Amino acid sequence: MRRKWIGWAAVLAAAAFLIPLSPWFTARAPVAPQPNAQINRPSGIKPLTAAQEHHMKISTVRQDMDATAKLCATECARNLHKLMLQGNSSKEKKEKLQHMMDMHKQMIYVNWVHNGQKISRGKLPSGSHAQASMQNYLKQGAAAIESGQNYTSPPIKANGRLYLVVAVPDERRKGDGISGVLLQDVVNQVERHQKRNLRLVPYPAEGHYKIESVKPNSTTDITVRNGEDNGNASHYHVNEVVVKFNRQPSDSELEQIRHDISALSIRKLGSTYIFRSKEMEARPLINYFNKTWQPQYVEPHYLYLTNDASIVPNDALYSKYQWNLPVIETEKGWNLTKGSEKVIIAVLDTGVQADHPDLSGKLMTGTNIVDDSMAPDDDVGHGTHVAGIIAASVNNGEGVAGLSWYNKVLPVKVLDSSGAGSTYSVAEGIIWATDHGAKVINMSLGNYAQAEFLHDAIKYAYDHDVVLVAASGNDNTERPGFPAAYPEVFAVASTDADGSKSSFSNYGDYIDVAAPGASIASTYPGSQYAALSGTSMASPHVAALAGLIRSINPDLSNEEVMKIMRTSAQDLGDKGKDNYFGYGQIDVVRALEKARQSAVSLQQFPQQVERRLAQIASKYK
Repeated sequence: MRRKWIGWAAVLAAAAFLIPLSPWFTARAPVAPQPNAQINRPSGIKPLTAAQEHHMKISTVRQDMDATAKLCATECARNLHKLMLQGNSSKEKKEKLQHMMDMHKQMIYVNWVHNGQKISRGKLPSGSHAQASMQNYLKQGAAAIESGQNYTSPPIKANGRLYLVVAVPDERRKGDGISGVLLQDVVNQVERHQKRNLRLVPYPAEGHYKIESVKPNSTTDITVRNGEDNGNASHYHVNEVVVKFNRQPSDSELEQIRHDISALSIRKLGSTYIFRSKEMEARPLINYFNKTWQPQYVEPHYLYLTNDASIVPNDALYSKYQWNLPVIETEKGWNLTKGSEKVIIAVLDTGVQADHPDLSGKLMTGTNIVDDSMAPDDDVGHGTHVAGIIAASVNNGEGVAGLSWYNKVLPVKVLDSSGAGSTYSVAEGIIWATDHGAKVINMSLGNYAQAEFLHDAIKYAYDHDVVLVAASGNDNTERPGFPAAYPEVFAVASTDADGSKSSFSNYGDYIDVAAPGASIASTYPGSQYAALSGTSMASPHVAALAGLIRSINPDLSNEEVMKIMRTSAQDLGDKGKDNYFGYGQIDVVRALEKARQSAVSLQQFPQQVERRLAQIASKYK
């Protein structure tokens, strides 16, 4: 582009100043992944058979279900205890009780005894057997209250659903207290969610989208019979293709294409088009465009799937359930920065529950790419969980703590109610988030096929100085998953509480770092909390760290942020970078110390001068 002489002078001055120093301080350029590279297996990690991997994943699902049930019971008991301290008059107590049950729909029945008087709300499940069972456990709860003890019943199955009875005594007056029946649908939701998330079942189901499962980067059909087959499969819309032309087609040419392929719809994003045909499937469509129009590329419209001195916060579930934050030195890191509202972290996912009490004040106005007439609400649970790992309110006495106290989350719904989304929606979401101020984008989603359309969007965000973070995938495979394996994206693997590789975590030479991803407690729709496992949970730890780094030193470029996260990581596995942990597990305090030092370091001075002069030059374009 043409510039006025003063703009050129500023740029040349920067270049002249930096020539002697740039070889020392230039950030590492992206390196393309090598999918066929020889496996570098760290000592102590042995390959798993399909049966062993399946067994370990089943164990992970059960662990997540158990942890979620405990989270649910703990949070319920805590809410009942808070309720007892509210309201003076009988009327006020009734209002407070009703408000709590309106906010927490899982509390289906509550009985409050105060000064010998009872206040009851809700009703027990129908059926004589179910009600008899509930009444028996409620009697045990009342006896526990009378003796000043907390009480939690065993899980109760009734009418195909799961329930729990919880009782909490009022320490101020013997015999007073609250007991309630808690509907634990969230546990079954976690089971269904995690079986898909860990690829224990075929996902997505063929037919929901008119989908085919194929060998990655091809249109060769394969049949996905079980979760194991997902590790070698990609998915695309049967009747759609993505086309990027060498030149913009005219209206008459688009009309000709519409006629030739019996187009049901034509969508455009930038210079790229999505064509959906009424009659033709992907392979004939690809052949048609290659033969007739010789575009830059034409490819299937792929789907991407859902792949969560120390400052110890007072969040109710933190000390007992959130092992993940202390192990990466988050508590010490908070002494350096707690984040900044100016650094926005976009979450491209299934949406976020906008009124979750533990995300109050932490969410910006996002967008719904799947249905632009609707708000980006979460109809799956995945996105709310991811957002909570990043930004659940800290030190508010509620629920869980996020990594950041102040960074805002920008919800971008790119995955639908099945937990899947198209190349178009993910790409549009990346561009939208970039254009709306995101400095970090988290993508806990993926597929095994490279899509040029998606890569174009990623390059756009990368060129606009966005830090892009993505989950590697949950199939325990070395096959590169995308978008994580694109060179512009920071790829994240998962670790367990003991620092070992999570059994489900994908691996390969494209992995940058690892982060906690096993039974991570976080926010969940319905104003609830759940424990989920997956690289989807590991990725937002890293996205949050990138947000903290950019908060303590806003002048760092995206490559400098990524370099700090690599070089500050705690080495795991074989010495140095390996295929399972990358450079190691993230270390929040070390990363923030490096970022703070670089803010005042003489070594960073040339880059700061270069950026400042570039800003001046841009004014004269």
